[in-house]
Amino acid sequence: MSIEDRLQELGITLQTPRPPQANYVSAVRTGNLVFLSGTGPYRPDGSIATGKVGSEATLEEGYAAARLTMLSLLANLRAEIGDLDRVTRIVKLLGMVNSTPEFTQQPEVINGASDLLVEVFGEKGRHARSAVGMAALPRNITVEIEMIVEVE
Repeated sequence: MSIEDRLQELGITLQTPRPPQANYVSAVRTGNLVFLSGTGPYRPDGSIATGKVGSEATLEEGYAAARLTMLSLLANLRAEIGDLDRVTRIVKLLGMVNSTPEFTQQPEVINGASDLLVEVFGEKGRHARSAVGMAALPRNITVEIEMIVEVE
């Protein structure tokens, strides 16, 4: 089954990627690796999930924000490589969670992104990962994730 068919089966439609908001690019390919810039949880209507997990957002809302963030990353990846079937492995994620100092479940939040990758890519979606808490993220977004992907 193609990745596009798998997305359709899961009821997922990738949105048109948002252009970078500053002087950088969304993705850089070098050799067979694609480095994706950090992005946030953009909803299909263009709004963004905001709030600090542990005070303004729940763990479940953080998980949903990480999933939304991964959808944005996948849209950026498809724009860069043309076809998600070219992915041979999701290599690494860095997941940053806007969270209170007391909140310690950052890995459970970033599971929203990791779980989606395995749903979409199967074993090729299993990856190395860091999940860390941040005192603040740009525009008070709930989650920011960057990703490294191997492609053919």
